[in-house]
Amino acid sequence: MLLPLLAGVLVVALTTSLGNWQLRRAQEKSELQALLDDAAARPAVRATASAPLATDTDEAGLRLGQPLLLEGEWLPAETILLDNRTHAGQAGYHVLTPLKLTDGSGVVVVNRGWIAVGPDRRAVPDVSVARGPVQLQGRLHRPEASPFTLARAGQATGGKVVQVLDLAQWAGASGLGLALCPTARPRARGEAAAPCVALWIALQTSVVNDGLVRDWPLPSAGIDRHRGYAFQWYALAALAALLTAGFAWRLIFRRPHEQRNPRFAGH
Repeated sequence: MLLPLLAGVLVVALTTSLGNWQLRRAQEKSELQALLDDAAARPAVRATASAPLATDTDEAGLRLGQPLLLEGEWLPAETILLDNRTHAGQAGYHVLTPLKLTDGSGVVVVNRGWIAVGPDRRAVPDVSVARGPVQLQGRLHRPEASPFTLARAGQATGGKVVQVLDLAQWAGASGLGLALCPTARPRARGEAAAPCVALWIALQTSVVNDGLVRDWPLPSAGIDRHRGYAFQWYALAALAALLTAGFAWRLIFRRPHEQRNPRFAGH
């Protein structure tokens, strides 16, 4: 008789603990969201390809969502199309073209915007760019580390249409002859960093009449998701507590004849 009661108490304790954990995660994400909002509100900065990324609150470096000013020349031959991107319910591609920076620090991959898939997927849409020096505004973004994809192994980075952007693999497979920029390291005084491919990409925000859609959502830490999970766990805890209390009530206040084994009733 006590085993179901003990199980109910354990379920209440476990679900309450999980709800508390989700609230703590929501608090952590709230602090992260404050950093993202602060970065998005900062003035645009000129960044080199090898500029370090800040990984801590007090650390110097570029931050996710920070506005950028980039100046350089497009490398249209290395353009790739990121497949399975939707806009307003329509399938399409994100157009990614590397920009060779004027300062000589290397290359930044720029997500120029979205373009719809044509009636024939075998025909790649025209995503050409103007020749010569360009200046553009953008926002710093990090590609997904391990995005979900239905592509089979070996298909993720092959050809001009890809399912996943892996900057390291792309840099090696491109004709640029550049490696991915290393993580920040101290350099000797006067030592110049070798040209490399930036660890981050830029979401273009400057308006250009090129037929591409640039509708980038602001960076979100996903606070509401954790609050929703917390509500679900607390709801389960409340239900388990109610059922456990009902069982305990019946166990304590049941009538004497209810304690008799029904198998021997009438004997």
